[in-house]
This record gives sequence, structure tokens and C-alpha cells, in this order.
Amino acid sequence: MIDGDSMPWYVGGLHFECVQCGRCCSGPAEGYIWVSRPETQIIADFLKMTVGQLRQECLRRVGLRTTVIEHPGTKDCIFLQESTDQKRCTIYAVRPSQCRSWPFWPSNLASPNAWNQAAQKCSGINRGKHYSFEEIERIRKKK
Repeated sequence: MIDGDSMPWYVGGLHFECVQCGRCCSGPAEGYIWVSRPETQIIADFLKMTVGQLRQECLRRVGLRTTVIEHPGTKDCIFLQESTDQKRCTIYAVRPSQCRSWPFWPSNLASPNAWNQAAQKCSGINRGKHYSFEEIERIRKKK
């Protein structure tokens, strides 16, 4: 909500359909893909690794939190892999909640301009399924 009583600009809902282009997981800017302890276990199981192996090979600590590491040169998430001229998430089925909540992040929902700026990188924004205000809020708050 914005200043108590007024409704956010997206009260009528928004359209989004993931086209699995991988641009939300790509550089050039560095970012953080926060992973909770339960998500770490789920990803490790999915990859048939121990949690220790996953932490050593794919994760790093930032303060008290854990993030997925990125390729040093591209700043792409290490789980984003090129295959047949497309980038695909190798853990899409068990991706962290931060990834699941894209593009309904507070920064993207701050204003119509912020939403449209995100749409310049993500071709799934403003197309496909209509998400109601209630659905957006539920997704946004799970993050």
C-alpha cells in the first residue's frame, strides 16, 4: 500500500508470462539470489548433491544470508546454462522463492515506470496471464 489508505497503481492487476529467456537471471550487473536453508536442501536433493557440496560449489555467504554465486565474467546465475542458443535455468523446478516471485518484486512494483523498466529486460512482462492485485500481493509477500 502507498501512504495508508490509497491503493497501489497496479490495483487492476498486471500481465506476466515467463518465456524462460533467462534475462532475469543474467548480468551485466551483480546481484543476489537469496536462498533459505530449506531451499538449500531442496536444491541439493534435486542436484543429487549434499548440502555441503552445494554450499561449497554453488553458494556463498553474505553477512548472515546465503546467495547463489554468479559467473565471474557475465554475472549470470551459475544455474543459468546455455543450451541450443537459449539460456535455461537448470534448477527451474526447485528455484528459490526470490526467483519464483519475479517480476512481482517491490522494486518493480514501485511505480508504472519501474514496471516498464523491468519490461525492457523481461519480455514476459505485460503479456500472457493476468494476475489480480490479490495474486500479486500473495506472490510479493512470499518473497
